Amino acid sequence: MIIHLATDHAGFAHKQAVAGWLLEEGYEVIDHGAHEFDESDDFPDFIALAAAAVSKNPQSECAVIFGGSGQGEAMVANRFPFVRATVLYADNPEIVTLSREHNHANVLSIGARFLSIDATKKHVWNWLQLHTPLEERHQRRIQKIDDITKQLHA
Repeated sequence: MIIHLATDHAGFAHKQAVAGWLLEEGYEVIDHGAHEFDESDDFPDFIALAAAAVSKNPQSECAVIFGGSGQGEAMVANRFPFVRATVLYADNPEIVTLSREHNHANVLSIGARFLSIDATKKHVWNWLQLHTPLEERHQRRIQKIDDITKQLHA
């Protein structure tokens, strides 16, 4: 599985730590930046690159994106077809579980100002390991989202 990473300055330390850790765990990681800390950078420049990559292969690739709250980053990511980004801004494992089991999220947006790096790693690990089959009602809802996306981008 390819994991795309992206951040601005607010999530830079988290991205760097997660990138190295995922590589050690044997994952293929593509880092879309930021590649150096610059407190005047803008998250859409980097998040769009990761989201575009997931949009091309939404069933087999995913992304973990980082920002101060994770909210704006998810908003950018969700502009891309077939991207389903969810925000994690609290140390609550149910957020991660439900994002996969109910919404088949393929992008996890981390609110770095609200989570430690260790908590982030724990939740990213759990998010990556969740591969439970979707219940029919959840699959139906995701299909409706995909149908709307197809109509908007036709």
